[in-house]
Amino acid sequence: MIFLLVVILLFLIYFVGIGFYFTKQVLFMKTNSLEYIYHRELVNSRFDEGWYRSVHKQSFSVQSRYDYELKGFLYEYYDTNKWVIITHGVTVNKNNSIKYVELFLKLGFNVLSYDHRRHGESGGHTTSYGFYEKYDLQTIIKFLKELKQNIVFGIHGESMGACTLLQYAGFVEDSADFYISDCAFATFEEQLAYRLKIEAHLPKWAILPVATCWLKLRDGFWINDINPLIATQLIKKPILFIHSKPDLYIPYSQTLELFEAKNQGMKELYIAENGAHAMSLNENKEEYYSNVSSFLSKIGIDHVKL
Repeated sequence: MIFLLVVILLFLIYFVGIGFYFTKQVLFMKTNSLEYIYHRELVNSRFDEGWYRSVHKQSFSVQSRYDYELKGFLYEYYDTNKWVIITHGVTVNKNNSIKYVELFLKLGFNVLSYDHRRHGESGGHTTSYGFYEKYDLQTIIKFLKELKQNIVFGIHGESMGACTLLQYAGFVEDSADFYISDCAFATFEEQLAYRLKIEAHLPKWAILPVATCWLKLRDGFWINDINPLIATQLIKKPILFIHSKPDLYIPYSQTLELFEAKNQGMKELYIAENGAHAMSLNENKEEYYSNVSSFLSKIGIDHVKL
């Protein structure tokens, strides 16, 4: 009897300890301030500050269905109905998107960039890697469509932002004219298992069964509910998949999985030779610009040729 009680107690300690610690790291990952990201991007010469200060931008705020504000900028540089929405990665914010704003403005698009929930100036309590963010993206798109009639638009996402746009397009509505997915993971389970192996040298069976129960208890979703791979199989609109080969945080093999999974509609793949995670544009600027421009030409989207 005592032995059984000890086993039960140890299991409870393991279940509570692992579950609470893991979900704290995942749901409440430390985010960076707007000021920090702006300075980081600036000192690394990822955008020209004089140019950025000269570009007209209008701030906006819209109400999420989850009762917090989503905040961002409208860069309405041209008298055109062509727009790109930019979705950033985890821990950063809309200031990390400035380099992509520059890209699409040069291509002749107006741009909307915003902060995901719990990032930058937006509200929200947890980070869900696209599970709730995909519905926030739907809210952003509805806002833009109501503000600007008859738009032609694409969505560009980096890392978690790429996972968000793929899950939006596959699970919510395939409403954009094109998508650009930069360094997404294929499934949340695969990515977590990889990070556990790399960072803690732990097998997934020791952590993930407990972790998924705690994620459901604390934030309402299971690990397998976050699945860009399944979402991609349902997307019909064109997608450009991008990843850098040296990426050690999310291996580029995950984008290869996503590319192979898309079996409806047009798809393109660009694997950059240089750059760590989310650095494909930073380390391969000319090639990045060229591949995006070529993709737009192939799908018949009029743009400024670079």
